[in-house]
Amino acid sequence: MPPPSGPPTTSTFRHRLPAIGYLLPAICYLLFLALGAHQLSLPGLHYDEAKEAGLNAMQLLTGQPVTAFRDATVALGPWRLPLMVQDYIGALNVYLAVPFLALGGVNVVALRWLPLLTGGLTLLLVWRVAHMLGGPLAATLAALLLAVNPTFVFWSRQGIFVTNLTGLFFMASLLTGLRAWRRRRPADLYLTALFWGLGIYAKLLFLWAIGAMVAVAGGVWLWKFLRPRIPGRAGPERNSPALLVSLRTILCFLLPLIPLFIFNLQTSGTLDSVLGNLGQSYYGVDNRAYLPNLTVRLGQLRPLLRGDHFWYLGGSFANPWAPYLAAGTILLGVGLGFQSRRWAHLLPVALLALIIAQSAFTVSDLFITHYALAVPLIPLTAGLAAGAACRLGAGRARRGLVVVSVLMALLWAGGDLWTTVRYHRALARTGGHSAHSSAIYDLAVYLRENAAGPVVALDWGIDAPVRFLTAGRVAPVEIFGYEQLHEPDADFGARVQPFLENPATLYVAHTPEDTVFRGRVETLGMLAAERGMPLQEVGRVAERSLRPLFLIYKVMEPVLSPIPGEPCDEYCQWKHHQNAGGP
Repeated sequence: MPPPSGPPTTSTFRHRLPAIGYLLPAICYLLFLALGAHQLSLPGLHYDEAKEAGLNAMQLLTGQPVTAFRDATVALGPWRLPLMVQDYIGALNVYLAVPFLALGGVNVVALRWLPLLTGGLTLLLVWRVAHMLGGPLAATLAALLLAVNPTFVFWSRQGIFVTNLTGLFFMASLLTGLRAWRRRRPADLYLTALFWGLGIYAKLLFLWAIGAMVAVAGGVWLWKFLRPRIPGRAGPERNSPALLVSLRTILCFLLPLIPLFIFNLQTSGTLDSVLGNLGQSYYGVDNRAYLPNLTVRLGQLRPLLRGDHFWYLGGSFANPWAPYLAAGTILLGVGLGFQSRRWAHLLPVALLALIIAQSAFTVSDLFITHYALAVPLIPLTAGLAAGAACRLGAGRARRGLVVVSVLMALLWAGGDLWTTVRYHRALARTGGHSAHSSAIYDLAVYLRENAAGPVVALDWGIDAPVRFLTAGRVAPVEIFGYEQLHEPDADFGARVQPFLENPATLYVAHTPEDTVFRGRVETLGMLAAERGMPLQEVGRVAERSLRPLFLIYKVMEPVLSPIPGEPCDEYCQWKHHQNAGGP
């Protein structure tokens, strides 16, 4: 006989809860992938995506010579493996991108699935951390807020551009670090050290995350040490000798840093970059002006929360309520802390504050993209506030606080979702702007079809994307020089000289408003004129809005005789006089 129908029992709910618990993060994960994977080829391939992963991955996959940063490599059989892609960014993305290109082909969509899945793993780790600290409601709200956050979505789509591996290793080390703190298991300590080493190798600014975690752990340890001990209370026993655990921990930390050490033994690039930018960075940031720099960092929180910093996607859209909801969430969390005498739910706030405090020093610039490391902390804060409300004692006040925290989170998520959708609409229309424009795809096609000789890049942002998009068939040569932004260096003429000898050379530059390294086109024109050869624009590539972005030049051969029916200019007359034996 079938069992009698009736309301489910408590035991039935207990059996169903695990399934529901895994279903909710799965829904958030799929929502994130849907938002992230839509029109994944847009915006256009950014220089950093190609330079810091795609180009070297393509070369390793196809057997082409590897153009390694500072030519620093290690040999492994027939391969020359790059050690770093910048002085402070490791080659981790290069190696992770190889299987994606092998499966999906050498194209932008295959390349971007790597950072997109990295973002998805980060989301799942945020859910797990929130579940550990605040329970299922906290985990669900944190995962939902992160899944629809426009900053997280679009930085994950171009995650190589912002090195979103740092966010993944941060959340992974936070999870294992919390486990190590609670359970005192050496395995969790080893994993934390390993993730810290991987994070530093991914990008040197991961030191901010380590500094924040160490500072918080030190503060909690000091508070517990000074707190009166409860008689008879003892911590978990350690099963491994302290010295052995310490040595293994150090080994796990140093292991991922071996390529960084080898790179500096070969080039001293990281050391020179850090030591050479202690006072003033390459982009002109005065690192001694700590408070003004900190003010800039704090000011970046507002656009980070609103999501209106993606102008290059085709518009500037915002969730106007996000900063106020974030402030309300923090105030609610502080209030709940005083009421419950528990402060674990404010851990992400403390970590974020400490990261911001350290970020006022930089070897590059005060880029908002540096916040890719810390973006997961923001939804984690909102989720844990709701979890803290759930842990209060029974009563109407508890139910009211839970409802308020959930409504705040849902309002926040709704605004972020609408902002993300509007960015996608604008992106479909514009294809992206400037260094993120889809015009880079048209430029690659133009050069592949029209370049009969060398291609010279007169500005940043051209070489690596074109090489990747043409699978190495077009290899622009960067001759503009990185030493000076506003004018060419003294050796610019010597670098140009060999290409002036070849009339088939194409020179590619940006329009003046998009030029990074200025004065190169003008100097090239002067050098060509000195040889009696005019510099002429032979093509241009525009964005979808028809605004020109790339200009293609060619140095033309001098006209030695007038074209029939056309007047002979002064240069033509002088050349004829020279050929006739005149002075």
